[in-house]
Amino acid sequence: MGATLRRIQLGNALSAFGSGFTVPYLFIYVAQVRELGPSTAGAVLAAFAAAALVVLPFTGRVIDGHGPMPVALFGSAAASVGALGFGMSSSAPLVMVSAAVMGGGIAVLQPSLATMIVWCSTTATRSRAFATQFFLNNLGLGLGGLLGGQLVDEHRASSFTLLFSVEAVMFVVLAGVLLTVRLPRASGVGESMPTEAGESGGGWRAMLSHRAMVLLCVLGFVLFFTCYGQFESGLAAYGVEVTGVSTSTLGFALFANTAMIVLAQFVVLRMVEGRRRSRVIALVGLIWMVAWVAAGVSGLVPHAQAVATALLISTYALFGVGEAMLSPTVAPLVADLAPPRVIGQYNSAFALVKQLGVAVGPAVGGLMAAHGAYAAYIVMLVLCSVGVSVLALMLGRRLTPAQDNPQLRTPSPVVHKQAVAAV
Repeated sequence: MGATLRRIQLGNALSAFGSGFTVPYLFIYVAQVRELGPSTAGAVLAAFAAAALVVLPFTGRVIDGHGPMPVALFGSAAASVGALGFGMSSSAPLVMVSAAVMGGGIAVLQPSLATMIVWCSTTATRSRAFATQFFLNNLGLGLGGLLGGQLVDEHRASSFTLLFSVEAVMFVVLAGVLLTVRLPRASGVGESMPTEAGESGGGWRAMLSHRAMVLLCVLGFVLFFTCYGQFESGLAAYGVEVTGVSTSTLGFALFANTAMIVLAQFVVLRMVEGRRRSRVIALVGLIWMVAWVAAGVSGLVPHAQAVATALLISTYALFGVGEAMLSPTVAPLVADLAPPRVIGQYNSAFALVKQLGVAVGPAVGGLMAAHGAYAAYIVMLVLCSVGVSVLALMLGRRLTPAQDNPQLRTPSPVVHKQAVAAV
């Protein structure tokens, strides 16, 4: 890993550390500490997602036109202002505005940092670079959450102001670190894999005509809906209402998820390197299917509480294994599918899909939990996991051999034309 990429990863990890201070406490801060009620807290979480959905469709063009650095600096500034405002706000309108500013800032950071990683890596090193980013993000979030939990006091609003101030400072630190970086203009992008969209593609219409990318976006939505979109809604409600675990046990289950990612990331990376990406993603679907089956069984054995609790914690841990397998697989594939001139747009499009999955997932899971449709909920997520595997195998048929397995040499033009003709 070069010095430039190390600085980008360091800044990313520090901002994740700052976010870890506040992420677990957003709902309780708005609903209880500021006494604005659960409905306002829910609206605040929706504002985060809505802001991301507003800015992301335009972010890619700005990145491709002006580079990822200005976008990342703007995102850092907006996230910092929003976080500080969030910690100091005591009324619903101010909290909503702060949430939108912070959510929009964080949203544009994602594709800009991803584009920086692409520029500073090659096809051969990209999987390890994105795996490292995911590892450091989770480590930062975990450590920030652990330390934040020692500082916070729900009876003192000032303790929450401190947490949000720390987060705001960490976004400033991220900007400071990025200002020391000198990006090699598309040094790694020049090695992007050939795509059926052609090397000159640009604009949403061109990207939507790229069938492999569209299929990857559909797959991405199902992935984020099935896993991340359920952590704070349907799965948590299922664990408390059906499995019968305490909220503190849910906290331990989330810790098990993060710990599994941190411990397994580079072991998993060695296992998946050199293997077809589509097959790895298909295996994730099967692992998550087992995870959801385990969650379902945990609700059938309430008389054996220890077994039920172990099964639910295993669900979160299995999700962590799947996440560790996806980090060196999906994000690098987005970069390898993109024509060099529109890397930012492809990254932004996939970030938009992620936000949609994370927004729709809690809405569907929460609605089914509110109606007590827990059996249907588990069946739906098992089928979604199977869908991940099916979509991944379908995607594999639309990829060139080098896109599916980056360890292979880039195919000759003749082979590429044959592969494109096949799709």
